[in-house]
Amino acid sequence: MIVKNSNDGKKGFFVAMEDDEEAGQMTFTFAGTGRLIIDHTEVNPDFKGQGVGKLMLMNLVDFARENQYKVIPLCPFAKSVFSKEEKIRDVLFS
Repeated sequence: MIVKNSNDGKKGFFVAMEDDEEAGQMTFTFAGTGRLIIDHTEVNPDFKGQGVGKLMLMNLVDFARENQYKVIPLCPFAKSVFSKEEKIRDVLFS
């Protein structure tokens, strides 16, 4: 599965693709300098239970680390993963 990132400096998304089929999408918005808000995660029903959401989140975490962004997880899915995964909390905005 391939995860791609696209953004225009104001908002963006990560999309997970399996062959030519979209498995899921995670959207975010930049919030001032150095912060981004995860606002929505959606997984194609055909890919439920396969870790697609977490894969996209981990790609977003890598993106945040590389670009020194702090993350505000408003999306319930992302918020849940951050509460369970201590190793990614370094990018959490506090």
